[in-house]
Amino acid sequence: MFRSVSTPAGAPQVRERLCRAIVPLTMIRWGRFAAAYALLGIASGSIAIVWGKGSPLHHPDPWLHLSALDGHSYSLAVGLAFSALIVVTTRALVPRISWARALHRQLRPIATGISFAGIGVLAVLSAAGEEVFFRGLLQPWVGLVPQALLFGFLHQVPGQSRWVWVSWATLVGLALGAMFALTGSLVGPLVAHAIINGLNLSYLKRHDPDPQPRSLGGLLSLRG
Repeated sequence: MFRSVSTPAGAPQVRERLCRAIVPLTMIRWGRFAAAYALLGIASGSIAIVWGKGSPLHHPDPWLHLSALDGHSYSLAVGLAFSALIVVTTRALVPRISWARALHRQLRPIATGISFAGIGVLAVLSAAGEEVFFRGLLQPWVGLVPQALLFGFLHQVPGQSRWVWVSWATLVGLALGAMFALTGSLVGPLVAHAIINGLNLSYLKRHDPDPQPRSLGGLLSLRG
């Protein structure tokens, strides 16, 4: 038989007030992160120009010696292809592979409190800050593999999926660094990083890997 589920008086209003309080706090938190990434990019670029005496957007000793225009063009093409590969791979792995689903579940709270506009801003600024720092500044100084290892290590998150995320970030950092070294241009890594961040944060926000079963309108429950 069916019976109605009673709801304490005022509970919806309490939940609404809590949501309104939590979301602004989350936006403020990630706004600070976005500002920190912007400062990281500015500081790293300035250091690269002063110490390296050149733009962090150009590798000082690329594997292929291309003109500036060709280097940027090839870098952009490779970056777009790589970002598409990562985005498609992510959506293929999460529903099918347990470790990918666990990582998605653990990272999802990062994105749920951010608006889609906020995700766009954070994706662009985090990509710019990290690419200028790890690839533009560090890679010519310490090398391809060390910068990727540091990039992965600094992407640790607490929990069981910590080393899965570190390993994944290390591989991505290695690929982005190789793209920079190959073409001599940071344009591709910048664009790829921003697209990956934006689309995968949006996917984290929208996709629940463990959807709850729906009751009849949320008002009725079935009793045998």
